[in-house]
Amino acid sequence: MGEQDKRIQEAKAQWAGGNPDLDKLTRSTDWGDPVEPLYTPEQAEGLDYLDESGFPGEYPFVRGIYPSMYLGRPWTIRQYSGYDSPQDTNRRFRYLLEQGQTGLSVAFDLPTQIGYDSDHQMSAGEVGKVGVPVDTLEDMEVIFDGLPLDKLSTSMTINAPSAVLLAMYVSIGLKQGLDPGVLRGTLQNDILKEYTVRGTYIFPPEPSIRLITDIFAYCGQNAPRFNTINVAGYHMREAGCSAVQEIAFSFSNAIAYIEAGLAAGLDIDSFAPRISWIFNTANKIFEEVAKYRAARRIWAELLKERFGAKNPRSWMLRFHTQTSGASLTAQQPFNNAIRVAYQTLAAVLGGAQSIAACSYDEALSLPTEESVRTSLRTQQVLLEEAGVTDTIDPLGGSYYVESLCQQMYKRIKELMDQVEEMGGAVAAIESGFIQKEIESRAYQTQRDIESGEQVVVGVNKYQIEEKPPVGLAKANPQAERDQLERLAAVKARRSADRVERTLAAVRDTAQGDGNLLPAIIEAVQAYASLGEICGVLREEFGEYQPVKTI
Repeated sequence: MGEQDKRIQEAKAQWAGGNPDLDKLTRSTDWGDPVEPLYTPEQAEGLDYLDESGFPGEYPFVRGIYPSMYLGRPWTIRQYSGYDSPQDTNRRFRYLLEQGQTGLSVAFDLPTQIGYDSDHQMSAGEVGKVGVPVDTLEDMEVIFDGLPLDKLSTSMTINAPSAVLLAMYVSIGLKQGLDPGVLRGTLQNDILKEYTVRGTYIFPPEPSIRLITDIFAYCGQNAPRFNTINVAGYHMREAGCSAVQEIAFSFSNAIAYIEAGLAAGLDIDSFAPRISWIFNTANKIFEEVAKYRAARRIWAELLKERFGAKNPRSWMLRFHTQTSGASLTAQQPFNNAIRVAYQTLAAVLGGAQSIAACSYDEALSLPTEESVRTSLRTQQVLLEEAGVTDTIDPLGGSYYVESLCQQMYKRIKELMDQVEEMGGAVAAIESGFIQKEIESRAYQTQRDIESGEQVVVGVNKYQIEEKPPVGLAKANPQAERDQLERLAAVKARRSADRVERTLAAVRDTAQGDGNLLPAIIEAVQAYASLGEICGVLREEFGEYQPVKTI
């Protein structure tokens, strides 16, 4: 027996406390590989990989995309916000900025996300419930009233109607006297994951991807500081996929967008630097850190070697992360503050550029002012007090982390290759493969929780008798009625002829192959509603019919 094997056996024996049945002590990763009780350089699969990691700010960016990372600039602190009405959302944004938030993140209600106005029959009962309603440019004017867009970075979680919301944001900037070139922010604009896990789609894949490439082209020429797409692994992880699946499937989606951009005649370096990401940071701290290290390497290699990008900024994986909403529990909700703190730590150790921390009461209601402040303070304590930003790459060279990173690197690439062999992400979605993979993983996780094999503190272990929670945020029943009145007032005072003329221009452009953004901007500025613009596109493009996987 070699010295390493001997030391591992000794460690196992001490761990077991003399128990010879060591198999019962086996741990495993989120994706099913065994976790050894002791890690050495050999477990990290050789120093050749550690040497390849290089330095922060250097290809392949395993150790971070910037040379100084947080020593040079802290991550952007965001909180995902939007509820009841544009006025309420504006007040929440102002409060968070006063409390030290450094970037805005807008949550839209479900009717807005699927392209319906608040007065549509499909919207009844959903207006302002899980985000802010946006029917016309006037709503966006209220949301950003008094907030100078040239000094803020705004993330908008919107997908199918992204072109319309971008048009509104550009129009607000123009009203503030700002050229679109100074606007900073991010559109989620990732439609493929809507077909797999989230469901807020409108159009079929082909016209949806056309809208995405139109945004790439428009922003490349007019708003080069705006991130044109925020490819989302987050929602797939919330739906139950593993860390490996999160990166593999979201990267496969990104490949589809890149290929569409190239097919539309765009140069890879004209849009790849503005591709950004949103990932989910879950409970297992070291696995999450390894996930981000492996993902940076894969993305850098993909853009440089496969797509031939020449600009180093095209190789950089710049990502926002939100802590795991799916990990929050209605039982013992203050435990969620602890979960969120650890997840935020993992995001920082993993090198995120932007972070939003969930609030402890989100499993029960929209966050209160107190709970959202606590989430904000969670990030600020990490930044100002915990010392985790005192050095550039605190976990670089950890045998355990580097071993996990290697495992993830290999498994992510294997799964990406599998999707590629099926014809790419669109084909894998249309066949139901990605949906089935995520559903299968989610089912197994739920079984493990119900059996007690996977512990959820306060749910299947350490339960207590609890009183009904108090002080939760409640939806304002008057908010929907007020929104309907505002929408009716806008429609009554706008120029009907101008609206009709601009909507006709949107239709004409949709029937051809021109860029839709200029026509949509004209319609938005005429106060055509989101529902009216999306209605024209529905008529021209059709609506997506989901794949049945059961």
